[in-house]
Amino acid sequence: MDDETRARRERCHTFVHGDGLVRPADLLAGIGHDPVPDVYGDGGVVADLESTVAQLLGFPAAVFLPSGTMAQAATLRVHVDQRPSRTVLWHPMCHLATHEGEAYARVHGLTGRAIGERQRLLTRADLEAVAEPPGAVLWELPQRDLGGELPAWDDLVDQVGYARERGAAVHLDGARLWEASAGYERPLDEIAGLFDTAYVSFYKGIGALSGCCVVGPADVVAQVREWRRRLGGTLFAMWPAAASALNALPERLAEMPARLAHARAIADALGAVDGVRVLPDPPQTPMMHLLFAVSEDRFTANARRLAEDEGIWVWPEPMPTDDPGVVRCELSVGRATCRLDAPRVAEILAALCA
Repeated sequence: MDDETRARRERCHTFVHGDGLVRPADLLAGIGHDPVPDVYGDGGVVADLESTVAQLLGFPAAVFLPSGTMAQAATLRVHVDQRPSRTVLWHPMCHLATHEGEAYARVHGLTGRAIGERQRLLTRADLEAVAEPPGAVLWELPQRDLGGELPAWDDLVDQVGYARERGAAVHLDGARLWEASAGYERPLDEIAGLFDTAYVSFYKGIGALSGCCVVGPADVVAQVREWRRRLGGTLFAMWPAAASALNALPERLAEMPARLAHARAIADALGAVDGVRVLPDPPQTPMMHLLFAVSEDRFTANARRLAEDEGIWVWPEPMPTDDPGVVRCELSVGRATCRLDAPRVAEILAALCA
């Protein structure tokens, strides 16, 4: 975001996406009063967060890391180092494959193999079509690039069971597991408990400072902790991010069912708006993708007009699609979204197609 766009956002008073404009002072206030510092990741509020997350997700151990890019590749490496195959199966839109500069291969020597199709969820048939024995299989819940879609619960259980039968480790990319719990109407530990290990993020959905946790068996988590040090992730003082997450978790988790209900109300209201399509419809988690029947230039001009004339911040520019007359945006339903009733959100979004 350039300086001009950032200044335009600063002047807005209404925000549609996520938690809206969150200032550094807001994040620092979320740290709370007098947290006990860690020393290089040991003790203090870092240990408290690890214990809390392990208990929430139903695992014996957890480790706090500064980024998901570090966390997930290291976890998968620990799994495949214990198996004859270094191949990890995942969806074509897996974050490790699309956003991490091939760190899984260049740093950890893993072979990533995309299976299935980009525009739908994984199926058991996709797994069965792979003759190569995998070392690990990764599922992302919810599938962000499909608008937060979730596989049917019984299908997920069947897929994970099949992968285990083949001797593969099963890992959950649960960056938005908090949202998936609302969508499945199941507790966090029941969902995470399907897997050998799980990763969760604290700035997505929870709205905390950066950082994440990996949960799993004590021996696996201990090895991930060693990889954290090798990769330069054991910082001298990790307590601000950990305290931010620990303080935010209870309230934000309690909000997820209401956020999901609001997402579905917005989708219902958009049903009467020409030129806007919701994916998936109805939303399965407190997020959705929106397809706008408008060119990229027109969308950007309309978004700028809303910001300058009405003080409403949406997205400064959309994501392109294969159709030049259609663009895509991701709406994460957060605290700012929930301050607007569904008809008002639909009215704002309709203006982007004008």
